[in-house]
Order: sequence, then structure tokens, then C-alpha cells
Amino acid sequence: MTSEEKVRKKVKKKLKLDNKRLRNSFKYAAEGISQAYKKEQNLKIHTFIAILVIVFGFFLKISYIEWLICLLLIGLVLMAEFFNTAIEYTVDLASPKIHPLAKSSKDVAAAGVLVISLISAITGLVIFLPKLIEFLSKQ
Repeated sequence: MTSEEKVRKKVKKKLKLDNKRLRNSFKYAAEGISQAYKKEQNLKIHTFIAILVIVFGFFLKISYIEWLICLLLIGLVLMAEFFNTAIEYTVDLASPKIHPLAKSSKDVAAAGVLVISLISAITGLVIFLPKLIEFLSKQ
């Protein structure tokens, strides 16, 4: 069997729906979520803020499009935090001793979370502040 045939066979096998592999992929993802929530303070903070956004979204009756924007940004912030956590774990494994490149790698990953968090916060203010002001002016 040629190497090309081996590659095609592997690809076919991966494309075939395998219930055990599918269940395992969800199981491993759930384990990753659980582990991250146990160890990462910032993930808990972002989740708390996400819950607040959802509660205020219902309370202030944001529009369909505003919901989509909020949910997309919540997903992006949480995803960035999970990726940041994965990068930190990998760097710690690869470089147990303090190294300037390891520090830079972790700092840059954290900066990515900060950027999407700030953009999300600004977007949240744009969406919620006028509605909050309107609500308070009616009181």
C-alpha cells in the first residue's frame, strides 16, 4: 500500500461517523471545561459577568440583534479564556523554569483575552447604557 493510499484510508476512517469517538470528544471537552473552572479564577469572573449580561438582557429587553451580539461576544471571551488556559498549561509543561519566551507567550495569550474582554465591555456599554438610562428615567 502506497503512502497516498494510507493517507486516504486514514482520512476515510476519520470522516466515518464513529459514535465512540464522538462520545469521547464530548467527554474530553467536558473534562477540559471542568478542569478549567476548577483552576482558573478569570474564567469564573468572565462567566459571572456573562450571567449578569444575560440577566440584564432579559430585564432591559434587548433586541434580537443585540442578543446575537452579546452571545457571540460571551462565546468569544470564554473561548479566548479557554485558549489562554491551554497555552499557559502547555508553556508550563514545556518550560517548567522561568524563561523570557515562556513569559512572553503567556503574556501575549493573556493580552488576547484582555483585548476581546475590553471590546466586549465597550460593546456592552453601547447596548445597555442607553436602555438603562431610559429605564431609570421612567422611575
